[in-house]
Amino acid sequence: MDYGENVEIVRHDGWSAFQQSRRGRLVLFTTKGAATLQSFAFQPDDILLFGRESAGVPDDVHESADARVRITLRPNARSLNVAMSAGIAMWEGLRQTGQLPPG
Repeated sequence: MDYGENVEIVRHDGWSAFQQSRRGRLVLFTTKGAATLQSFAFQPDDILLFGRESAGVPDDVHESADARVRITLRPNARSLNVAMSAGIAMWEGLRQTGQLPPG
């Protein structure tokens, strides 16, 4: 696939290195989020973070997020997988900040 040419991948030597280098708010998507996706206001330099489907993120990562957002589901719905959640969140963030490709 040729997706790689459209993104910049930056690897960090751990959580501390990431924290020291980051610019912008850290927005964690979590089932424990106080804000819902439909009520959250994105900023252009937000960093979206998703944890493991099985366990989420460690407590220290959860605590260092600037915002915690949840994607609401219908009652009795199980959950979304992390790829689906990331796609939904990314699209909404790009839409709100005027960064969607023209269509």
